[in-house]
Amino acid sequence: MDKPPGVRARRQSPSMADVAVRAGVSHQTVSRVLNNPETVRPDTRERVLAAIGALGYRRNTAARALVTRRTRLIGVVNPGEARFGPTNTTVAIEEAAREAGYATTVTVIRDARAATIQAALDHFLSLGVDGIVVVAARSQVAAAAERLAGELPVVMVAAGLRSTSSLHVVAVDQELGARLATRHLIDLGHTEIVHVSGPNDWFDARARVAGWRREMEQAGLEVSPLVAGGWDGIQGYDLAHRFVRERRVPHAVFAANDQMALGMLRAFYEAGVRVPEDVSVVGFDDIAGSEYFTPPLTTVRQPFAAVGRRCLEVVLGALDGGRPSTTLIPPELVIRASSGPPPSSAPA
Repeated sequence: MDKPPGVRARRQSPSMADVAVRAGVSHQTVSRVLNNPETVRPDTRERVLAAIGALGYRRNTAARALVTRRTRLIGVVNPGEARFGPTNTTVAIEEAAREAGYATTVTVIRDARAATIQAALDHFLSLGVDGIVVVAARSQVAAAAERLAGELPVVMVAAGLRSTSSLHVVAVDQELGARLATRHLIDLGHTEIVHVSGPNDWFDARARVAGWRREMEQAGLEVSPLVAGGWDGIQGYDLAHRFVRERRVPHAVFAANDQMALGMLRAFYEAGVRVPEDVSVVGFDDIAGSEYFTPPLTTVRQPFAAVGRRCLEVVLGALDGGRPSTTLIPPELVIRASSGPPPSSAPA
């Protein structure tokens, strides 16, 4: 049937067979390059990739899903918190999925009501996702999200949880990070280390409290009363000013995150309290720009990229029959100028 005047015929997309003809290889060789490139000789692989680029070939994911029974789509549950940890974890999962040839679809859950969780499950099941990663900042979300496990692979990103018969767990070892920060201050000679905590319903905050407390106890030091903080700079700022007003500025403070540490640095500066000569301040997260605080902030760096990669490995392993496991990824202490020896031992 002829096209109406002025209407161009739709260009047919190149097929895998077209790529094979252009590269001078078999259809099976093209398939191996796309799915198992390490099994193809480098010169042949490069020839096939060149043909793919020249033709503009795109894999038909719908057809591939019919054959493999996999959509190469991962569902990600985000807690809806515009905070450093959840945001960077979600980004890392998306990047790791893309590198592995997968796509992600994200849904936000701000509460743990059964209806909310069921809506997320229904959404993911309707899309045919291969697995789900739940970034569970708060304990309520994690408890509700466990209902997702059993129907398809579910990986929980939450410090302090352990895997179950149907639930996989991947997390930064938050307790270890807190112990590294506390041990650093102890090694500098501090015996009184105050911890300003994050919100108690956050997994990360509770794990950091546990790490600080256990490191102090292991060193045989008295554990100071916990100071309840939050995640925001204003909370650290107000607490530091309160320390000054009440004339009880500690020699060392371990803040639960860098934002609170930044607020404390500003308040101490305004009050004429020197950091680290009068008080050492250590944060957690190594947020962008923390090396440019005044002074540059000693902190704990979280390996978000490693978390993302491990989440994808666990999902793919589960699809191949892998058993649930718990993976804790160690963070890194970054020592800068905001920490030093206590005043009594500082060099003259």
